[in-house]
Amino acid sequence: MMHAQTRAWRAGAALAAVLTWAGLLAGAAGCTSHGVDEMLGKPRSPETAIRVSPDNGSKAVRPEDGLEVRVPAGRLESVKVVKSQDAQESPVYGRVGEDGATWRPDDPKLALAAKYTVDAVALDGHGRRVARHVTFTTYVPDERFIGYVTPENRSTVGTGMIVSLEFNREIENRAAVERAIRVTSVPKTETAPHWFGADRLDFRPETYWKPGTKVTVALRLRDVEAAPDVYGLQYKSFSFTVGRSQTSLVDAAAHTMEVRRDGELLSTVPITAGAPTNTTYNGKMVVTEMLEVTRMNGATVGFKRSDGKGEYDIPDVPHAMRLTSSGTFLHGNYWAEGVFGTANVSHGCVGLRDVKGGGSETPAGWFFDRSLVGDVVEVVRSHDKQVAPDNGLGGWNMAWKAWKSGSAVK
Repeated sequence: MMHAQTRAWRAGAALAAVLTWAGLLAGAAGCTSHGVDEMLGKPRSPETAIRVSPDNGSKAVRPEDGLEVRVPAGRLESVKVVKSQDAQESPVYGRVGEDGATWRPDDPKLALAAKYTVDAVALDGHGRRVARHVTFTTYVPDERFIGYVTPENRSTVGTGMIVSLEFNREIENRAAVERAIRVTSVPKTETAPHWFGADRLDFRPETYWKPGTKVTVALRLRDVEAAPDVYGLQYKSFSFTVGRSQTSLVDAAAHTMEVRRDGELLSTVPITAGAPTNTTYNGKMVVTEMLEVTRMNGATVGFKRSDGKGEYDIPDVPHAMRLTSSGTFLHGNYWAEGVFGTANVSHGCVGLRDVKGGGSETPAGWFFDRSLVGDVVEVVRSHDKQVAPDNGLGGWNMAWKAWKSGSAVK
């Protein structure tokens, strides 16, 4: 009896050891079929297994507070930390202590006005692999404001990319701030700004960018007064390149996705979309994030059971591409069978057939390998409303005249 239990434990550990990990989204949302908790069991919470200080979502972290990653039990396998300032990413180097339980950066002091992203992988006290994804922002000096910019400097993006700036505080003098930001391109393309509330400003052309376009964003915010006695900090330019044209059309009623490259049909892929009780948004959505593997927990987006836990909690969703900030993903699905091309069973995402760990030859792997951040995925014939223009980079769902009316400069 004991011998059989030991073999079962070893088999489970071997299966966990081959899972590929490339990222974990702390607030990930998503979709899957019901009852997956029962199928997958109850994995230990990453928040419990891997402790990160500062905590996820922290703002205005002081430089002297420092950064630490530790595990109460088990050992750290890897820690990757990236610092983003003025749309420039740079790695943060550090090392794991001799006990294998704590990671600290070589420079104990955090940078001002920066965003930090921490991705850690560990083996917990039971030998199970656990991943944690944490982001936080550091303190911006008094009477200063900055804008966090999408996309990243020197990136290559899809033709649907929208330049988006999120400010660390509300902007009262929007016209002055808008005038201090210039978006230019080669070949020359007219772009227009649109404010979403008091802390977000997006720029886009009337139609998708032409492949090969070089886009430059100049931030001339230093000493610009955004509110009484609040002045800008940044004086920086960054650029990105528009890659090939690829758009995908998801027909929720037909359970298919047509993938087109430069206008030509590349493939028609069978999919599953949102179930009748949790339908998928209609409209044009832009890929903003690509994760080889991520965790999806229904509790983070309101899909909770009576005990408060998520209706699903999948620690290793493969080939996940974020489409909205509210949690719509296009991702690989290995737990549902016989639904692709025939039925809609998800909690609102678009699912493609995949295997556990993610397969390169599966429909999900094929699509992931051919996609870029900035590609457009449009959903039609779903029994849901159109995605809001400020949900992710949903601005393509707004008519050009309405978009231009959102400028503060009249």
